[in-house]
Amino acid sequence: MIIAFMGTAGSGKTALTGAFGKYLEENHRVAYVNLDTGVKTLPYKPDLDVRESVTVEEIMKEGYGPNGAIVESYDRLMEKFDNYLNAILELEEENDYVLIDTPGQMETFLFHEFGVKLMENLPYPLVVYLSDPEILKKPHDYCFVRFFALLIDMRLGATTIPALNKVDLLDREELERHKRMFEDIGYLTASLKFDPSTQGLLAYKMCTMLPEVSPPVRVIYLSAKTGEGFEELETLAYEHYCTCGDLT
Repeated sequence: MIIAFMGTAGSGKTALTGAFGKYLEENHRVAYVNLDTGVKTLPYKPDLDVRESVTVEEIMKEGYGPNGAIVESYDRLMEKFDNYLNAILELEEENDYVLIDTPGQMETFLFHEFGVKLMENLPYPLVVYLSDPEILKKPHDYCFVRFFALLIDMRLGATTIPALNKVDLLDREELERHKRMFEDIGYLTASLKFDPSTQGLLAYKMCTMLPEVSPPVRVIYLSAKTGEGFEELETLAYEHYCTCGDLT
């Protein structure tokens, strides 16, 4: 089973990859893949690490700025694309789980040929799109997260699960509020109906379409610190790979 963790910088992808992998190792064989050319340290030992070929730090010594170095690093990785693809496929055959830690700058993976082509050639990868509670301030923020997960699904051609990470930072009341906004589309739509802003109007129209266009997936709630949601994520991964395929 291949699970790729995606999210904006600071959403907790790397920490979650390490913590969830440690949880899985109690009963399964787990392999780790690091695709971040800019990361300095990792909480897990990668079985495949793109930094062995190129790093952002090395490219910046050639005169590139930070953003240019990130893009250039994946241009160079494309030259060895088949090697990386075959290595991941071998890890998938030898292990029960392959956990892919994607770049800190999510757009690098989503909008570069390396990320798109990789996901298109992997067997039934599951993407976990992580959101930080800090970005969820208004009703339209929840609509954005749900639709962005759909856009990732469409861009990469991989089933994508929206996940709220770092739930250990929330008290019970805050977590329940987030859950209601994510899970009760009728409640979210009703909340947006009273938002007079342009953002609110757009989100309201989009959310009325959500039941029609959204695949059968459910939002999960995770914490690398406490392990909350790990059992559910493991179950979702199994459901994704079994013949039923229903992630509701």
